[in-house]
Amino acid sequence: MRKNLKEARQRAGITQQQMADRLEISIRYYQNIETGDRTGDFTIWDTLEDITGIHQRILRELS
Repeated sequence: MRKNLKEARQRAGITQQQMADRLEISIRYYQNIETGDRTGDFTIWDTLEDITGIHQRILRELS
């Protein structure tokens, strides 16, 4: 589970569906990234960093 990513998304007031839409990926793919089942590419992590304002190294941490 990527707790930091989930908490950053929630603090931003964004649903998983909204995040998936902003990343232009399916909700299932985003859910798998958030749970740690998928890695995602650099473009996704760069965008997540831009959206949340948190460095992707922190967002990527598995807990």
